[in-house]
Amino acid sequence: MQTFPWLTTAGLLPLLGAVVVAALPRSLASAAKLVALAVSVLTLGVVIAMSLVFDTSSRQQFQLTETHPWIPQFGVSYAVGVDGIALVLIALAAVLVPVCMLAAWHDVPEVGRREQNYFALLLVLETMMVGVFAATDVFLFYVLFEAMLVPVYFLIGSFGGARRQYAATKFLLYGLLGGLVMLVAVIALYVLGPGGPEGFLFTNLTGLDLSPATERLMFLGFFFAFAIKAPLVPVHTWLPDAAEQAPPAVAVLLIGVLDKVGTFGMIRFCLPLFPGASKWATPVVIVLALVSIVYGALLAIGQTDVMRLIGYTSVSHFGFIVLGIFAMTSTGQSGSALYMVNHGFATAALFLVAAMLIRRRGSRRIPDFGGWQRVTPLVAGAFLIAGLATLSLPGLSSFISEFLVLVGTFARYPAAGVVATVGIILAAVYILLMYQRMMTGPRPESAAGTHDLTLREAWVVAPLIAVIIGLGVYPKPVLDVINPAVQRTMTQTGVTDPAPRAGTPAAEGASK
Repeated sequence: MQTFPWLTTAGLLPLLGAVVVAALPRSLASAAKLVALAVSVLTLGVVIAMSLVFDTSSRQQFQLTETHPWIPQFGVSYAVGVDGIALVLIALAAVLVPVCMLAAWHDVPEVGRREQNYFALLLVLETMMVGVFAATDVFLFYVLFEAMLVPVYFLIGSFGGARRQYAATKFLLYGLLGGLVMLVAVIALYVLGPGGPEGFLFTNLTGLDLSPATERLMFLGFFFAFAIKAPLVPVHTWLPDAAEQAPPAVAVLLIGVLDKVGTFGMIRFCLPLFPGASKWATPVVIVLALVSIVYGALLAIGQTDVMRLIGYTSVSHFGFIVLGIFAMTSTGQSGSALYMVNHGFATAALFLVAAMLIRRRGSRRIPDFGGWQRVTPLVAGAFLIAGLATLSLPGLSSFISEFLVLVGTFARYPAAGVVATVGIILAAVYILLMYQRMMTGPRPESAAGTHDLTLREAWVVAPLIAVIIGLGVYPKPVLDVINPAVQRTMTQTGVTDPAPRAGTPAAEGASK
């Protein structure tokens, strides 16, 4: 019986830290960054301890659970718990926040209230990330799903680039639109559910007897909000603007973690709550995923702004994640869950190293670089590893997750698998062309005196590179955590893996 409130502690620590950082007197304003970093490291320690308590052999759907009445008259509870997928995404957030704190050390030049607010908002964002992945009450999930728009809006709108207000407003409007549509479906789910003081609990809402038309409408309400958050073509256009205008650390947390709420919601809510509608929508969702893979990659190739290019690569990668989820195979869904983690680390490395280069060159335009591997070889090496992880080079983390997604897709939808492999080729094109244009060539005279990787920057890059290589060589510990949750989702959705095709090694082995 779990007694210690691990999830509440992991979520409350950053929030309390944010209050402390924001309330520091002017005389201690210079300590705001150190306090924020210390709080994020302490939160990481709590998440590590929580992960060690998690039992991968348990048959419970959720572990580390807490349930307390919140608004019992409307069936709302403060209910949190994690399965394997939620746990690894919380761990992803807990690792990236202190890394982003270090990377953002000089994002706000002036010491004072403005800098305090910046780091306080990063801690508030961490609370939202932990909460939204841990929520097992659908209404609580919705509240956090909407609330996390607020700190991101202020982080982009107050601390971003020249077009920050436009990017922040566009992000907020897209998010609110998806959230309002989902709210209608959330209310309908409660009305048609069992009701009572715990009527919004996820476990009480699975297996409802809904008419096909009702189930499909409710599925679309949830899916639309998640497709915007993911983001999936054609509701993706807010992401490149946000990636371009947000401070690099904010872009990492937004695209590397928060956007995973969309794909997490698909596998956590859409499939188990609306299994019939999920199967009904699968052909269209797969087409949208394939369009995202190819379209995002093609647009990435044509970009001249390095941050915008990385944003479009994520549109393509999210297409792979959605494809694996709706392939309706355990291999594909395990690959998608692992992809969420691996994409977070690879994209974080690419964004943060690109930001280091931009800070040195004073420009975001790819044509303004050239020959920089001769100037900053260590930064260039980190940039190359991050880029190779993004294009899923074997031996680096993204490869195994992309491979599992493709294998799972080929097992049920071979034509879709063939189209998706085009994304691998295009990824090689946009990453290698970007590296060639920025890093190769003669040594630029304008870069004379530019320093290479600093000690602080090494502390930013080293953990990300270590994870990218570690999960590329040995992903089994993460897959062992993910797989039981995937199998449970498959059971709740009412699908099984397809039989091996005749003539394949698996089929021949099964016949012996």
